[in-house]
Amino acid sequence: MSKTKIGQQRNFSLPVRKTLYLKVAISFVASFSMVYLVSSSLVISLIFGFLLSTTAFLISRQKSHKDTSAMNAAWPEVIDHLVSGIQSGLSITESLIGLTTRGPLILRPYFAEFELKMRMHGDFNLAISELKQRCARHSSDQIFEAIAISKTLGGSELLNILRTVGTFLRQDLALRREIEVKHGWIKNSAHLSAAAPWLLLLLLSTQPATSRAFSTPTGVLILLIGLSMTAIAYVWMNRLGRLPELPRVFGSA
Repeated sequence: MSKTKIGQQRNFSLPVRKTLYLKVAISFVASFSMVYLVSSSLVISLIFGFLLSTTAFLISRQKSHKDTSAMNAAWPEVIDHLVSGIQSGLSITESLIGLTTRGPLILRPYFAEFELKMRMHGDFNLAISELKQRCARHSSDQIFEAIAISKTLGGSELLNILRTVGTFLRQDLALRREIEVKHGWIKNSAHLSAAAPWLLLLLLSTQPATSRAFSTPTGVLILLIGLSMTAIAYVWMNRLGRLPELPRVFGSA
């Protein structure tokens, strides 16, 4: 990856990070204030402020995972557009450029960049290699590698290869969705189990005796131990439920 591209990614991610940190700060202040009004305990309010702000941070971070899933799910549609374009008489270059307006919305900026590269230097192999590195997905690597080989060697089996790759990608996506749904049930149950003790603590903190008990050094220690155990359980649960990413066999430029 070039230095210019790395700089562009850093400049783009900076506003996103600022927005994320602002959301976390607002969540912490709001949750701290609300719990303090209910419990009048500084310790309990700090604990809940940390818990809820961390939850807000994790929810915001999940958006990147959703974007990745949406991108992976879009590649079979890309193959359909390419096959349709080639069958209608367009060249592979014209079919790829056509995805700038007809392709999946999440992938259109990548193909717009490909069109720009083709207009700048007209080198198809270089443009397709840069497109492959920008997308950086196992699914896209297979598509672009088949296209590059067909373009270089003049292969006549590109349509059959694309259809075969599309079938494999759809089967893989269907299997992953099924696994994610089953894991989702387990994750939701684990989330409820982890949240239950803290909800009970929030209800009990309305009583002055509970607030005083957890304001002592022993009470603070119990809260910190509980917080640590909740964090360890959450990390362990997510690690067990994470699907492994397929390796990029054609990842190198």
